[in-house]
Parts: sequence; structure tokens; C-alpha cells
Amino acid sequence: MSGLQGVGLLLLWGSACLLLPGLARGALVISGGHEALQETRGAAISLQKRSTREATVEVHSVKVDCTVTSRFAHTVTTSKALNKANFSQEIFFEMELPKTAFIVNFSMEIDGEVYVGEVKEKEKAKKQYEQAVSSGQTAGLVKASGRKMEKFSVSVNIAAESNVTFILTYEELLQRKLGQYEILTRLKPKQPVHEFQIVTNIYEPQGLSFVDAHATFLSNELLPLVEKTVTDNKAHISFSPTMEQQRECPACDGTLIDGDFVIKYDVKRAKSFGDVQIVNGYFVHFFAPPDLPRVPKNVVFVIDRSGSMWGMKIQQTREALLAILEDLDEEDHFALIQFDDQIQPWRESLTKATKENVAEGMAYVRNIMDHGGTNINGAVLRGVEMLVKDRQEKKLPERSVDMIILLTDGMPNTGETHLPTIQTNVHSAIGGNMSMFCLGFGNDVDYSFLDVMSKQNKGVARRIFEGSDAAVQLQGFYQEVASPLLSEVDLRYPDNAVDSLTTNHYTQLYNGSEIVVAGRLMDNNLDNFIVEVFGQGFEEDFKVQAQASAVDWDVMYPNEEYIFGDFTERLWAYLTIQQLLEQSKTGSPDDKANATAKALQMSLEYSFVTTLTSMVVTKPETEDGPGSPLVADKLTEDQRQQSERTSHRYAPPSFAAYSPPSFAAYPPPSFAAYPASHTYLVDGDPHFLIELPDRHDALCFNIDDKPGTIFNLVRDPTQDILVNGQTIGDKKIAPGGKIHTYFGRFGIVHQTLGVRLEVSTKDITVLQDGTQVKLLWSDSASVKGPNMDLLLTKDRSLTVSLKDSVKFVILLHKVWAKHPYHQDYLGFYTLDSHLLSPSVHGLLGQFYHGIEYEVSDLRPGEVTEKPDATMYVKGQELNVTRGWQRDFRRDVKNGENVPCWFVHSNGTGLIDGDATDYVVSGLFKRV
Repeated sequence: MSGLQGVGLLLLWGSACLLLPGLARGALVISGGHEALQETRGAAISLQKRSTREATVEVHSVKVDCTVTSRFAHTVTTSKALNKANFSQEIFFEMELPKTAFIVNFSMEIDGEVYVGEVKEKEKAKKQYEQAVSSGQTAGLVKASGRKMEKFSVSVNIAAESNVTFILTYEELLQRKLGQYEILTRLKPKQPVHEFQIVTNIYEPQGLSFVDAHATFLSNELLPLVEKTVTDNKAHISFSPTMEQQRECPACDGTLIDGDFVIKYDVKRAKSFGDVQIVNGYFVHFFAPPDLPRVPKNVVFVIDRSGSMWGMKIQQTREALLAILEDLDEEDHFALIQFDDQIQPWRESLTKATKENVAEGMAYVRNIMDHGGTNINGAVLRGVEMLVKDRQEKKLPERSVDMIILLTDGMPNTGETHLPTIQTNVHSAIGGNMSMFCLGFGNDVDYSFLDVMSKQNKGVARRIFEGSDAAVQLQGFYQEVASPLLSEVDLRYPDNAVDSLTTNHYTQLYNGSEIVVAGRLMDNNLDNFIVEVFGQGFEEDFKVQAQASAVDWDVMYPNEEYIFGDFTERLWAYLTIQQLLEQSKTGSPDDKANATAKALQMSLEYSFVTTLTSMVVTKPETEDGPGSPLVADKLTEDQRQQSERTSHRYAPPSFAAYSPPSFAAYPPPSFAAYPASHTYLVDGDPHFLIELPDRHDALCFNIDDKPGTIFNLVRDPTQDILVNGQTIGDKKIAPGGKIHTYFGRFGIVHQTLGVRLEVSTKDITVLQDGTQVKLLWSDSASVKGPNMDLLLTKDRSLTVSLKDSVKFVILLHKVWAKHPYHQDYLGFYTLDSHLLSPSVHGLLGQFYHGIEYEVSDLRPGEVTEKPDATMYVKGQELNVTRGWQRDFRRDVKNGENVPCWFVHSNGTGLIDGDATDYVVSGLFKRV
């Protein structure tokens, strides 16, 4: 689309049937009427010229239809938009779907003509993708979005007074976690919609034990609009408010609907052998018997305490471990091993989880501190050795489950560091006698290394994302494996009756989970279809045998328009492909190649977009020429992790290869749901840095003023929060140099909570409810209060967590006391800024809810590696330079370079007003 001929619009909506682990999750975004989006360079130049043209897009209808049939969810999202303007417009369709779902279809209908996506082998689709990229077009449809989601997005140029209908379909098998399945529909329309409908139908022949539906945004007026009809084996849930019911007020354009619509359910489990569904020549067996006693477990926690775990990571690890230890059953045994370059077990053997032993273990955990390197190999082998020795000496119950849980945030850098050798050593030592679970904390771990090592040893790996809820993530994972019910579970079927079985042997069955096996029937004679299940329980072996029979769906669901009759076959294909993709990561080269080839063949046969296939969508022709291909890929976990790393440490492209970002590539920040990973900081001389992970970019500027000046950094009149900072200067000016200023004092006030802090390079003074406490940087301390928590790490950092609100981290930069010029100074970092109100402002605060800008016209700068460019922001045209600022959170001594667009002249044009407008007369004074 030529920028001179059209206006780029983003249809903003949020909805979809979602399936997290045990959870269906999605978010659809559609929106119109916002011209400050990124486009091509030509469009950017003409942005202001066309600002008087009214861009009118009407989101006419949105429907999310989710059908769940025996846990297999089929979701169709349909959205229709009308271009009511008298000129063509680029309309965007965006939707978030769970990363474990497979896209199966996408189509666009434009004025009666349908454009359908085609699933192709990834390598073949890649050629079309590269051709589109080389011609300067945006070709990628799928990007990582948060922890468990992927964002599907596509745009199309729509002629004046025309319409477009987008249809996206994806499928997934719901996983049972902690005794329930969840279906979550994320709704963020940003505007009322003419025809809006969320419909979920659940068909469970096994019978429904409960169905619950709620939403985060439901008011007393909206609550009656949630319709729920539940019979013995079917549930129908719908939500369809009118435009007037959606509005915040009768004359408002805003909408009440903003949040998550959640359905939770479980099925009846009267039969000990489970439930077998047989439809159209395929069967699926669900196994989760009721009322089994838990099997005691013997767990060794192997905890990384290396230097990279400093600050919040080690605090959250301690917090999670304390909760986990408190939850141990008295029949369990446990051990604690902390490691850096040294390996330090709490005790030389496992300990029974009596109240006294657990209390002593918790006291030990509270003193785990970070320092040193990372010897993963030695620490894990020590844990294996401990379990093996205790087994040999019969210190552990005969019928109990052995497991190792490794938590690490980095790469091995001491002891054995060759990753394949570590995997071989661990696999050989374990010898198939225990399960190993690996938890990778943050983005610096090699997740593939942990994933393979877990799968080689009957376990799974899980990523723990850095954020305020990391401790909750750790506890959540532990809850999933905390209560083993059976071990070495075999599910057997007649050899002459079935073939193409999915995995039918499982090391463990955990309470609240479910084993699923599917296969193909060799004939329709079910007289001899005997199901047998064997396993090892707590007190005795588990054995059950039963005759399987087919359910007559027409009888069970009369008068239903049953459109999902092949669900058992597609469920079997989905499960088979998932397991083949896992098998392609381990085993011999031949085994890996065979698993990959089979997974590819099935992905193409069933039109699943997997990591081996892509969906190619060819856009319609425009005035500018033939339509360009768009390619939707399934991201691997490595690609997702790399994307997240890029979000934090955006590597500047070389000048020769640089292509300015198009406006169409990103939604405007004002519509982004900012996660806690967004970071806003001021550190150094003083350098202000605004990291924007959703844009894979950052903005920065400096403030130069005389020492002693006090600036307002954050003020939130709604929450009554204030942060001011006072600058200090060098001891004296170096020969030929200039005076440098830094922040040397911060004042933090939360008037409503009665909290006031003064932080200097010497000490921290806390005043709360009339009580004053002074802390020294030479101490380590953790202070918990009803309204505020403080975590002080000796000579390094102070974390201030305000109740139900933002977190601030202040770093202390220690300088050699006899340095002739420089002195100690402070850095200020904001986390969870999305919890502040929209009225927040200040030198930093004004950016907490996003900033709309465009960068184009890249050109050589004064320094070769620092090109200049033109930035369009807040109606102004600024000259900016590609540079970098340092983020000291991970490395307080050296910092990490974060590439950013540097705005000159004290941020003029980027910040509201002038830097002097933020000067205040006292550390706790307001502007």
C-alpha cells in the first residue's frame, strides 16, 4: 500500500477460546481510527498531510465459537470490518492464541471473494517469505506474545466503502491440571461492537461434574447476560451484550468489556479404567481414576545460587521453596542442595518431612545467598548420588517416587561445561530410576539443554519467567507433581484390534492430571476390544480390565448439528504429531530423522501449522501490483526465548542492512497490554531509558543540569505516589573534562499508605505510620509490612514493593573511595509500572503507559556505528541517533548495553514540556 494513497488502521479487539496447560487461551485484537501507526517511509512522510482525512472503520461483528468435544477444542474466530471512508485503508487483524495450539485454517473474504491460506512445508514456504522480505514487505504473521501466547496478525488494503471478514481456526487438546480444564476468552475490544458473541459448547459423554463461568469485568448489569445451560453431558455458555450494554455510559465511546472470560469444568470419573471414546474408526482413552491414595515422594531440590541469581530471583526462589517445604507430606523425604562453583548439601542424605525437619529446612532456605559460578553437572550428580545411596541403604519407602527438581538461571561455567557431556553424565547416573524436572529461570538459560535433559530422564522442563509472580510460577509447577498416584503406568489394547497408538506407557500419574492415549481401529468389531491398565500404587499394584464400547452420539446428543464428527481422528493426529516432535529432540540421528519426517507428513495431511509447516496467505492485488505472500509459522521454544531476549537487548542492525520499521508492523503502544517486563530507568549521568519490548526497541535521553537539582520522576495523583530524585556532581572536574551529574538521593512517598522513604548513597530512612527506621547499605535486610516490603541486598540494591502497586529498584554504584573525581551514585528502575493509573506523569512516569512514535529516513551520523534518523513523535519531527545506554540490573558493575534511539537536548520533543518543568524545591515536594 502506498502511504500517499491509504491510511493504516488497526482493528483492536480481544477474544478467543484459549487453552493453557489445562487452559485454552487467546486474545483477538481489532481496531480502527488510529492513524499514528507505523507505515512505510513514504507513508511516514505524508502522515501529517493526510491527518485531516477522517479514517472511519466500523467493527461490525465479532464472534468466537469454541466447541469442546471430549477435551478437544476447535475454535473459530470470525470478525467483519467495514471501511466507511471514501478512500482505501489498510485494516489489521490480530489475535493471540495459545502456543500449544495448531492453526488449521485462515481465510479472508473481501467483497465476496475468498482468500484461503495453504499449509506448506516450512522450507518451501520460506522461499516465498524470503522473496517478500527482500522486496521490503512485511511477511511474518506470527510472533511470540508473552509467556504462553502467540500473536497472529495480518493486514489487507480495503477499498472505499468495502468490507472484509477474517476467519481464523485453531485446535488443541485441553490438558487437565489440578483437577480441572479451563477455557479462557480474552476480551479487549476498546470500543462497542454491533454484533458481539462469545459461544462455547462443551460435549463430554463421560458426564460433567461441574461447570463454572465468570469474568474479571462482570458488573451487576453484565452478569445476567452470561447464559449457562448445563445438562448431564453438555454445557452451553454464551455472552452477547448489545452495543448499549457494552458502553461505559450511555453517551460514552468506551466499553465496559475489558478482561478475561473464564470457563472451568471437569468430568465425572466413576470408572477406574477411565473413559474410552470410539468414533469413525479411531479411539481415545482418558485415564484419571478417582480416589487413589498418593504415593510418597523423595525429592531433591537442586538450587542454583550463582551470582546471576542475585536480587529478586534469589528472593523469589527462597519464597517459593519455603511454601513448597511447608506443603510436603509427612511421608515424603526431601533434600536441599545449593550450588554455585561449590556444591553445598543441607544434609548428606534425604530427610523425612516431619514438622521439625521441615522447620529446620526452611531456616536453611532463608539463608541461601547468591555468589559464585554455575556447576550444574556436579550439583545434579550429587543429588542423584544421594537418592541412589539412600535407596541402596533402604532409608526410603519401597513404594515411593524419586525425583530431582533443578532450578537454574544460567549456563554451566565451572566444572563440566560441555552440554552434551552433562546430559550424558546425568542420563547415565540416573539410569531410568528417577524423574528429573528442570526449571529454567529467565532468558539466560539454554532451554533446549534443560528440555532434552528432562525428557531423557522421564521428566519435563518448564520456563520460569522473570516477573513479580515468579515465586507463584515455581509453586504452581510443584503443585502439578506434588502428589504422585501411580508409577510405571501401562495402558494396553488388543494387538489385533488397534494400531498407530500414541504413547501408552507413562512414568507417573499425578493427582489432578490425566493420561490420554489414542489410536486407530483395525476393524469395527468391538466385541474383543479389551482395555487393561497396570500401575504401581502406594500399597499395592493397580490393575483393571474392562470392555470398551462405542457411544452412539446421535442418541446422546439428539437434534444437534454435530459438525465435529472426526474429532477422535484429529485428536489422535494432534497428539501423535506433538509426541513425534518431542521424539525428534532425543534418541539416535536415525530416530530423530524418522520422527521428523513422520510429523511433517501428518502435519501436511491434517493441515496443522506446526514447527515443520507454515501457512501461506496470498494477499489480494492492489493498485500497486500483485498481492504479497504472508507466512504463518509455529515458533519453537528457542525462537520464543530468542524473541524475548531481543525484547530486552535489541541488537542494532548494521547500517547497510537497516530497513526502517513500517507503521503496519506494530500496533500503537496505547493499545498494548504492557507486561511487567517493561522497564523504565534512570542511571548514570543521568541517562533515562525507556525499554519497549513490544516494539523490540528503546528510547533514551540525558538530563544535564547543575548538581543539587531535584527532579520529579514519577507522580501518580490517583494513587498518591511521588518519586523525586536529587542530582550530585563529581568531586571535581577532570582535566579537559566537564562536570558530570548523577542521582545521589531519592524520595519516595505513598501518601495513602502512609509511607515515606529517603534513599541516599549512605543509608535508607523509612518512615511509616509515624515510625522511623534507618537501614545501612552495608547491611542485608528484608522488611515486610502491611503496606510495603523492602529487600536490601548489601552494597547492591534496594527493592521497594508497594502494596497492590508498583515496584521500584534502586541500585547503589560503589566507587573507589579514593577516586580523584567520581563518587558513589544511585540508579532508579521501575517494575510493574502497568499497575499505576493512566494519570501517572513525571520525567519517567509519562512513559509508563506507552509512547507512539515512528522512525524513518536512516542516514549516516557523526560516528559510523551511530546512524541518525528522523523520529515522528507527539506531532514533532526530531533528529535522533542510534546509540546505547547501560542497564545495570544484571551486572551492577559493568552493566549491559541496551541499543536505543537517543533524543538530544535534554529529551526535548520526547518529554512533555521542558526538563525545567520537572524541577521541584524539595525531595518530597510536588511540581
